[in-house]
Amino acid sequence: MSENFIKRIFTSVALLILLFLIMINNFALGIVLMILGIFSLLEFFNISLKIFKKKRLKQLLSNLIFTIYIFSFCSYFFSISLFLHLKLILFLILITCVASDIGGFIFGKIFKGPKLTKISPNKTISGAIGSLLFSSSVISLSFYLITENFNIYMLIIGCLISISCQIGDLFFSFLKRKSSIKDSGNFLPGHGGVLDRVDGLLLGIPIGFLILLLFY
Repeated sequence: MSENFIKRIFTSVALLILLFLIMINNFALGIVLMILGIFSLLEFFNISLKIFKKKRLKQLLSNLIFTIYIFSFCSYFFSISLFLHLKLILFLILITCVASDIGGFIFGKIFKGPKLTKISPNKTISGAIGSLLFSSSVISLSFYLITENFNIYMLIIGCLISISCQIGDLFFSFLKRKSSIKDSGNFLPGHGGVLDRVDGLLLGIPIGFLILLLFY
């Protein structure tokens, strides 16, 4: 077992504990959102600097757009979390996004197989399928535990959330490839930077929330 893999496991456990903490404490949630927001911006600024180099206007424009998006994302996430029923929906989506990431990692490592795209050489078709299976299973089971009813639409919603997460992941993988860097940073041992962990969440959570609002 490699040293990097051991670091990844320990960091993953720490992140799961942190996830539980922010679920039960809004103050902790606010602090975490600020930290994640700041590091996400710093890492993105570094990526855009490498991509655009002397194209200062495009760099400033991309930084501005991403800053607005991150600020809006963190603000809405915190505001919605102040309402218990909406917080329940929000964290249900968050857990589904995490399940998508875990499913992709596990299936990709076990089954390997053909690459999903040239954008990210570590992404495989088996990993993408694993993401869909894990996310749809987790959201369906969670919904059943909450309502004591099985809803087949949850399987579809889980898949749509997973697809959104994977698109977000691939988008940032494309940016990292354009900037010729492997990881967005080194803030999280074994995982890389903050953007390496939240890239899928930045699209998966808002899309998932909109889908659930439309269905219910």
